[in-house]
Amino acid sequence: MTPTSTFATSAKTAGSSTRTVRGLKPRQLTMMGLGGAIGAGLFLGSGKGVAAAGPAILVSYIVAGALVILIMWMIGELSAANPASGAFSTHAETAFGPVAGYTIGWLYWVQLAVVVAAEAGGAAAILTGVLKSAPAGTPMPPTWLLATVFMAALTAVNMFAVAKYGEFEFWFAFIKVAVILAFLLVGALLLLGVLNGTSPGLSNFSDFAPKGAAGIGAGLLIVIFAFGGTEIVAIAAGETKDPEKSVATAIRTVAWRICVFYVGSVFIIVAALSPEAANAPEGPFAALLNVAGLPAAGTVMALVAVFALLSALNANIYGASRMLHSLAQRRHAPAYLKKTATNSVPRPAVLWTVAFGFIAAMLEAIFPGKVLETLLAIVGSTIIVIWASIAASQIKLRRSRDRGTTPFAPATYRMPLFPYLSYTAVGLLLLITIVAMLDAGTRTQLLLTFAATALIALSGIAITRRSTKIPEPQEDNA
Repeated sequence: MTPTSTFATSAKTAGSSTRTVRGLKPRQLTMMGLGGAIGAGLFLGSGKGVAAAGPAILVSYIVAGALVILIMWMIGELSAANPASGAFSTHAETAFGPVAGYTIGWLYWVQLAVVVAAEAGGAAAILTGVLKSAPAGTPMPPTWLLATVFMAALTAVNMFAVAKYGEFEFWFAFIKVAVILAFLLVGALLLLGVLNGTSPGLSNFSDFAPKGAAGIGAGLLIVIFAFGGTEIVAIAAGETKDPEKSVATAIRTVAWRICVFYVGSVFIIVAALSPEAANAPEGPFAALLNVAGLPAAGTVMALVAVFALLSALNANIYGASRMLHSLAQRRHAPAYLKKTATNSVPRPAVLWTVAFGFIAAMLEAIFPGKVLETLLAIVGSTIIVIWASIAASQIKLRRSRDRGTTPFAPATYRMPLFPYLSYTAVGLLLLITIVAMLDAGTRTQLLLTFAATALIALSGIAITRRSTKIPEPQEDNA
């Protein structure tokens, strides 16, 4: 069977329906954007950044936060003009052709499919650690079983109609936001000397950058990957009511709130804890609560970390399945993946995504510390490639729109100070890439990601060349 017959089957063969619907509410879109970026990278991983740079990690967060705001503005302009579940893959295809759309779409799907398996395993491992400290006689399910249960449960959630899914994820993300707000309040009371009577004040800032520029650079690499997940706003725009207005509102809200939550939390951490204490095994949030004298802080924050991982897992199944559905609609994936159920959910795409996660999780159980570690190394730097594609697409399509040659509708949300801020984003991405190449570990990760991107692009050349004889369909959202 030729690639054409595999990837370019008619919609009738794929199923009676290939349409998704605009069932998400604006508030759900906003909270999904917040929840997608708030995960274990903040609750657990921020301590590693503090250990790498000391208080100067705030510089890393400010630089990364500025880049996130710029990328979000670009996403907002592109998605308001062309709200589609293929998001930046669709935009790259419009700007640079089908191979670009194919490459970015499949790269993003592979990244999320790997992360789904890692998040399920990570949540299971943390919960297993909590159960070990429970009273004797408490059931101790194996880690692989917990990971399987987590993926099965959230697969079921992703089978709901998008309006119900959106409400579920809204409250999932709302709880994470509430935890951060509570943490900021506790931290402020600690710094004011209200909780334990002794405030550390700002004494930790006396040695602001103990490792100099190298520490800030190392911290930047840790921070930039923690901000991944904001892209789900662009994907969810394809199923949001009144996307032209909803996307603009979500972008404005999500961008500044993410920076406040991240920078605010890290400021509290570096002010109250030493770099060594912030990098404690239980994570900086739990370490600070222990300093504040709150009981069972470690257990509480461990459970919060499990919750954060499961929320991110839920969002990533959604994002990956919609991207896969979009690829199938554009004849870049098997046609049966276009099929949607009676509630307009692309269930084959959901199951394909989760199946990858199940297989990876099982292989990890058989070969611990090898499968997921290798896969994560390959996709570890994909966020740089994805964000670079967003920047390049926005610059080209904005210029085309200004000349009146773009197929997009007139912009209802525009990137401010174009092209200066757009090129600033490109410059920051180049800076991060250069810094990554200077470190042996991140250099290997970056090169593996570039190699994976090249292999996907090569396969895209073959697939798209055979399918260009058939008129390309538009994404079908109702």
